Amino acid sequence: MVTRNLWSTPEQRWQAVVERNKAADGYFVYGVKTSLIYNHPSAAGRLPNRNNIEFFDNEQQAIAKGYRHSKRFRKETSQLTHFYKEKIEEACRYIEQNSQTLTLSKLAEHIGISRYHFHRLFKLHTGLTPKAYAIAFRHKKLQEQLKKQEKITDAIYEAGYQSNSRFYELSSQRLGMTPSEWKTGGDGRKIYFALAACSLGTVLVAQSPIGVCAILLGDDPEQLLYDLQDKFPKAEFIGANDDFEQLIAKVVGFIEAPEIGLDLPLDIRGTAFQQRVWQALRDIPTGKTLSYSEVAEKIGQPQAVRAVASACAANMLAVAIPCHRVVKNNGDLSGYRWGIDRKHALLLKESKGK
Repeated sequence: MVTRNLWSTPEQRWQAVVERNKAADGYFVYGVKTSLIYNHPSAAGRLPNRNNIEFFDNEQQAIAKGYRHSKRFRKETSQLTHFYKEKIEEACRYIEQNSQTLTLSKLAEHIGISRYHFHRLFKLHTGLTPKAYAIAFRHKKLQEQLKKQEKITDAIYEAGYQSNSRFYELSSQRLGMTPSEWKTGGDGRKIYFALAACSLGTVLVAQSPIGVCAILLGDDPEQLLYDLQDKFPKAEFIGANDDFEQLIAKVVGFIEAPEIGLDLPLDIRGTAFQQRVWQALRDIPTGKTLSYSEVAEKIGQPQAVRAVASACAANMLAVAIPCHRVVKNNGDLSGYRWGIDRKHALLLKESKGK
């Protein structure tokens, strides 16, 4: 769906200010030149003279021009945020309680917000579009039902899928394997793996029929194997053969010399939000870093900084999805699934290879 900003022109913005339109809050602020105060479109109080105001896309632009917020601004911002948070939570429950696919218009109507504004708010608060949220929820429900139901078809319909033929078209992508394999914990599924030594300690590389599904780093080879088995408790694990030895050599080579690049088919498993974050990480050039805030901005979710950090922590593909390239806002290193020392070592290698 293509949407447009209903308040993109000065005329539209002025009309929103005249109407005290709450739906326009968050899309722009206006500054009063005579007082150097900026406000929400819906701000209560005396209507300013049209000739004395100018519009800004956000608070940062207003502040850069020397404006400051009104005393009421922060209070209204907090109230508005709480109000919209409750509305989006209501929409989430409505999605979860309906087995039918709900249109954007239907969802927006249910909570009493315009379709365009609802779509933007939902994405801002959850990190997902309403459609992606519904898919992710249904996927989670399917996993639960596969454990409960004897028949896979029953699990599919209990999870809310209206057509099992459509579901099977995408099942491997959503589950990382067929429903029957997932139901049995990967029972019978072949996963090739190998361990190797590198300058960072031990690296374990595992590959499913789809692609590389795990790259784990650590000091204890046995613990790395346990971690892999926890991920696929009933899979058939096969030790490295000659072809697989070439693959793990590529991974080790990339660890030691990041400038050579790493081009491998990957079996990436995660929520829609996690996959968006991981794709953003893969777009960070070798030798560069981004802050968690910058990654959140990059995926269009500036408020989702904590969620971005959680997605980094959930990454099972070290170096292939370079979560080590994400740092604090001040440039300091923060948590890394495989240890801060390894994170520092990886960044040092990449900086030397530039």
